[in-house]
Amino acid sequence: MKKMNLVLSAVVAVFLILAGCSTQSKVEGGATAAPSATTDSKAATGKMTIGLSVSTLNNPFFVTLKDGADKAAKEAGATLVVVDAQNDTAKQISGIEDLIQKKVSVILINPTDSDAIVTAVQSANKANIPVITVDRAANGGTVVTHIASDNVKGGKMAGDFILKTLGDKGNLVELQGIAGTSAARDRGKGFHDAVDGKAGVKVIASQPADFDRAKGLSVMENILQGNKDIQAVFAHNDEMALGALQAIQASGKNIAVVGFDATDDAVKAVNDGKLAATVAQKPASIGDTAVKTALKVLKGEKVEKFIPVDLELITKK
Repeated sequence: MKKMNLVLSAVVAVFLILAGCSTQSKVEGGATAAPSATTDSKAATGKMTIGLSVSTLNNPFFVTLKDGADKAAKEAGATLVVVDAQNDTAKQISGIEDLIQKKVSVILINPTDSDAIVTAVQSANKANIPVITVDRAANGGTVVTHIASDNVKGGKMAGDFILKTLGDKGNLVELQGIAGTSAARDRGKGFHDAVDGKAGVKVIASQPADFDRAKGLSVMENILQGNKDIQAVFAHNDEMALGALQAIQASGKNIAVVGFDATDDAVKAVNDGKLAATVAQKPASIGDTAVKTALKVLKGEKVEKFIPVDLELITKK
């Protein structure tokens, strides 16, 4: 009898050990196979996650673009993850790699440099994450669509307005954006398409100020020191235009300045009679269109390779 009890006790003990091991194995196996936090979030909420890599949020234009994208995402029940490159190409590439690691559904990219961003686009391609470029294009990699204003057309609008204002006669200055960006290249092309070859009109200075207000100020100060006879300035964005305006006001000269973007500060300056004009690019619409297009892509719908957003020349009312 004692032997029987000992045998039964041993059998029970073995059973309990095996049961414990089986339970532990299930817990450990579940932890190993658990989906990522991003996947968990999607499964729990049913939301699509859209990544937005923006060149800089230290510029009112891109803040408005981001706000437009954020509003559209919330209305659609999607999650928008924004990374700010702060106009640093290496930082932007790193931020996009982070979005890839988070397994976002689609990535919207506003490049700091259209050439340098190609490697990041290709990384997203390898991860099978669709890429849409916004405002500025990428010069390589596979991009589903590009959403932007027609920057060439906008540059020409600015140039035509300047010619009309000056009566097709005068010395002009061009403040360029960040070298390597499609926006700077295209706006410059449109401007030169309008003004080059016109008798009596000459672009006497064309220098980069990197889409930055402080640089627009300092570059314009230097240009004014070396050139006394200037009738108009075209800046590739409003921040540079406002910086140039500050330098011109300090010099006491009367020079027409035309910007690009129609930021709140620039529109106010136009209405106050300080800026001659600005080309309205409607950044909120660009952000809104980008998100809505991303959702179409994720649903398998076909979209155009280029989706333009309307432009408008803003002059004093």
